Amino acid sequence: MSPRVTVERDGQVLLIGVNRPDKRNAWDRQTIDEVALAYDRLADDPEARAGVVFGHGEHFSAGLDLGDVWPAVTEHGPDALAGAGRHDPFGLWKEPVPKPVVMAVQGIAFTLSIELALASDIVIAAEDVRFRQLEIGRGILPFGGATLRAPAQLGWGNAMKFLLTGQEFGADEAYRVGLVQEVVKPGEQLDRAMALAKLIAAQAPLGVQGTLANARVALRSGSERAAAEHLRATLPGVVVSEDAKEGLQSFLERREARFTGK
Repeated sequence: MSPRVTVERDGQVLLIGVNRPDKRNAWDRQTIDEVALAYDRLADDPEARAGVVFGHGEHFSAGLDLGDVWPAVTEHGPDALAGAGRHDPFGLWKEPVPKPVVMAVQGIAFTLSIELALASDIVIAAEDVRFRQLEIGRGILPFGGATLRAPAQLGWGNAMKFLLTGQEFGADEAYRVGLVQEVVKPGEQLDRAMALAKLIAAQAPLGVQGTLANARVALRSGSERAAAEHLRATLPGVVVSEDAKEGLQSFLERREARFTGK
């Protein structure tokens, strides 16, 4: 079978592109596995400091290719979405990738598209995006994280409105509830996502990953105490890093810092 996902590095940013435009980028089991393995590459590549996830063609994704995936879901439950890698793109069934992910969406962005957005760190949407959580209309419920994350991240009423009705909503509503952080003209979403990812990649990697990890503890544990303890354990290793020394020196010398990731 031909690859379902393109993976390439542009400087310090790893681009991960779902590439089934003839199927509206629907995810079959092979796509799930390839996306998960791409997240492993993002985690493992020392030169990749941030990732960008996008869909080739007119649409981000129509959701799961149920004809192919449903037997695996019936047998394995929601773990079927975790894929073959060590890192789960949805960050539920295995470890989440430790580096930031910026997501670019356009056209149809149904079901798992919303759940991947909720698992990502920044989402850029084209004005033509069409979101919809379709599961209840198929007699099932979302199982990629929408029921867990949308109420906490978007607010209870905002989440229930699209989870329980299955109604379609667009870029303006997605921006209002906080599912996406910026809305751009169609065709500009990937360039804007790349620009933000490159800006993130220019920062100190240990600081970025520590910030991301600590914020995740705070959000997903719901406990300030747990996040404070995580911060207490994380900060000492960062402040003695070469990048922290460079950050201080650049401040004293009034220049841009040059971070090496050490």
